[in-house]
Amino acid sequence: MYQIKVTTQFNSAHNLRGYKGKCEELHGHNWRVEAVVSSEDLNEIGMVADFKDLKKNLNEITSVLDHKYLNEADYFSKVNPTSENIARYIFDKLKGKMPKLKIDGVTVWETDTSSATYYEA
Repeated sequence: MYQIKVTTQFNSAHNLRGYKGKCEELHGHNWRVEAVVSSEDLNEIGMVADFKDLKKNLNEITSVLDHKYLNEADYFSKVNPTSENIARYIFDKLKGKMPKLKIDGVTVWETDTSSATYYEA
């Protein structure tokens, strides 16, 4: 099995609904996102996928979130914009953009020491 991964980043603000503490107030993050994909076989030139294509798709997804107040985005107006839910949102969008690849997981860091990952078991 082969895996490749790419990372990107975006900046946005949010507040957590139903949370009791500082994160219930409006605040921002410099989010870092890692996407991992895999394949049992390599393509005709020896790749799982082109890093460029994977990063392009990941950047297209995160560009919609960049410099936004996430709570006002369509998806997050109904879903609490936690790191876990942001990871799931990006995972689902990436899976839709690259259906021939196995998306192993998407990890979202809200700080250098705190992250959440979404993957399908």
